[in-house]
Amino acid sequence: MQLATSNSREAVLAAARRSAMARGYNGLNFRDIAAEVGIKAPSIYHHFATKADLGAAVARRYWEDTVAQLAAISDETPDPLGALHRYPEIFRKSLSNDNRICLSSFMAAEYDDLPDPVKIEVQGFADVNVAWLSKLLVDARIVGSAESETRARAIYAAVAGAQLFARGRSDIALFDTMIDSYRSAGLLPS
Repeated sequence: MQLATSNSREAVLAAARRSAMARGYNGLNFRDIAAEVGIKAPSIYHHFATKADLGAAVARRYWEDTVAQLAAISDETPDPLGALHRYPEIFRKSLSNDNRICLSSFMAAEYDDLPDPVKIEVQGFADVNVAWLSKLLVDARIVGSAESETRARAIYAAVAGAQLFARGRSDIALFDTMIDSYRSAGLLPS
């Protein structure tokens, strides 16, 4: 029974993640998620007492998965400059999945309407991205430690903004063009 419960919880989280990446926190609907998973809507309450609990769990899992993706980039590309060059891949991957955007970007746009536990997890996503970028910027000797967080925030905001702009036009090539222009302008290391 525990395995079935665990599988059901994971299926709910996966369906909620897809929903949130398409429609944001306000688009999370227990009935729609239950229908996608193949369970009754009240069964979701067995795993998540409230929509806020579900939203926080989805956002937390999202940034945890991102930490793993960033670690994989660092492991596969030990040169910090090369790893920085690969950073936009994470955002591009969402666009290539039915024109989705980063879950945390979507939720950040809804920030004023989010319950506090969800806000904390959305901030966590930005924090792990900025920390990773900041470390690599210093390791690659692009900036010193005093400037690294400011530069990392600018890179994070620019890449997330390029994703949002491209999504609004359903044009992944536009994302690529914007990333190339950031590299040409020197915002992103080339």
